[in-house]
Amino acid sequence: MTVTVGDPESYYDLGSYHRPVETASAQAQLWFDRGLIWAYAFNHGEAITCFEKALSLDPELALARWGIAYAVGPNYNKAWEAFDPTDLAVSLARARMELQLARASSATPAERGLINALTKRFPTADPADTATLESGHTAYADAMLELAAAHPDDIDIQTLAADALVNVTAWALWDTRTGDPAPGSRVVEAKRILDTALGTEDGRSHPGLLHIYLHTMEMSDHPEEALPAADLLRDLVPDAGHLQHMPTHIDVLCGDYHSSVASNLSAVVADRKFVDTAGPLNFYSLYRAHDLHFVVYSAMFSGQSRVALAAAAELAGQLTPELLSIESPPMADWLEAFVPLRIHVLIRFGRWDELTLEPLPEDPALYCTTAATVHYGRGVAHAAMGQLEQARAERAAFEAAYGTVPDSRYLFNNTSRDILDVARAMLDGEIAYREGYFDSAFAHLRRAIELDDSLPYDEPWGWMQPTRHAYGALLLEQGRVEEAAEVYEADLGFDPTLSRPCQHPNNLWSLHGYHECLQRLGRTSEAAIISRQLELAKARADVPVGASCACRLDVAGA
Repeated sequence: MTVTVGDPESYYDLGSYHRPVETASAQAQLWFDRGLIWAYAFNHGEAITCFEKALSLDPELALARWGIAYAVGPNYNKAWEAFDPTDLAVSLARARMELQLARASSATPAERGLINALTKRFPTADPADTATLESGHTAYADAMLELAAAHPDDIDIQTLAADALVNVTAWALWDTRTGDPAPGSRVVEAKRILDTALGTEDGRSHPGLLHIYLHTMEMSDHPEEALPAADLLRDLVPDAGHLQHMPTHIDVLCGDYHSSVASNLSAVVADRKFVDTAGPLNFYSLYRAHDLHFVVYSAMFSGQSRVALAAAAELAGQLTPELLSIESPPMADWLEAFVPLRIHVLIRFGRWDELTLEPLPEDPALYCTTAATVHYGRGVAHAAMGQLEQARAERAAFEAAYGTVPDSRYLFNNTSRDILDVARAMLDGEIAYREGYFDSAFAHLRRAIELDDSLPYDEPWGWMQPTRHAYGALLLEQGRVEEAAEVYEADLGFDPTLSRPCQHPNNLWSLHGYHECLQRLGRTSEAAIISRQLELAKARADVPVGASCACRLDVAGA
């Protein structure tokens, strides 16, 4: 399907959302609606295109200028510090110009309130004045909170107020250790607004409100409270890939890996439609990568090797040198770390021969995270196969490659270097274990667990295979059954050892390990209960599962 921006009949299916604005042009209204839906869907580039189209049809449409300013500014996934210097200077100047022009046009009181509030988000024209720019988050949130109180029945204003509040501490809304709001967070205010709006029919059908609500709840102690909102958002905006994807932030936390795979595959279909028209060389490539990342992650948890490998291949194929070489925004920093997800899939499913043959990237400077990850994967494979000299060589090569990875490389919320720190500890543990130094090996694996647990919140989590899966498997191989049972209880969330985001309910691998522990400990009644859960978890797996990690060799081929 080819989608033509100028042809309203062939445009994307964005559902039925509508916000009346101050214009006499029906077409300007249509393009404004589309722009705001894309903004709510975090496709800010396409939002700007639509708002500009609306302005071409009605140059006096003040809220279209507001929309451009909103879309070029910071958002939940792109704080001011994530803008490169060129992007920052251009975006800041554009936002301030559009808002100045918007203030000179006629508008309703609600529209005027939105324009005036957003102006506070851009309090300085100097892109180097970071302190003042940061202060704009709080000033904007305060202004939107006041506007929301004045317009309690305007669902857009309620949504935008909640959005402004969570952006004060984006991705740090809750203290995941205690379940309380994080320092400086205004998530309680945001949740109050969202809960009230969700009590209305308009609120329950609003794509932006549902989107922000899922972000508000995912880091909380009770993400399951957002399942009804997640279900309302599914297929609400069919061609907005990110909105198709968003319910899976909650699915994964609740152990519904099947729904996560299914919804993300729907998102991938929508993303393909978008890239067929807009091309791949744009910032939305980050969101396309995120959706495929989620497919890989969820399929790994449910034992679906074919789905995981296919998604990893599609993702790596998207991240071409042409895309990664774009300097503004710096695409390599944002996207290159997604390339080696295949390595984690091969480790998950114990495909050691394939791993040892995995080639290094042709351009290891551009694909530096990938190069380090390949060495990690090959090292684990050689260790599992008892080829210790080769494993040690890969360990040394890993360290050299790690040294080339800049601090600016990220996998969404985590730096590549932080993620590779987990890899280093894991590889050290696997090598020491096969050398027969079990105490040393388990110390390394506990260090990997500590690093894994300490990664900044992300969904999917920064480390693709929970480190406890290898630790528990190797404890069982050494007959340390009670210790292994505690490891699996923590991973499954059966005890309060871990913060809620670090728990993996219903995952096939820990259910298998825990069931074995219960049987070996003679806890037969508990084993019977877990057996039913395990049967359900195994139903969609396309591989036999003999252990929580393929690195456990006493059940190889089970």
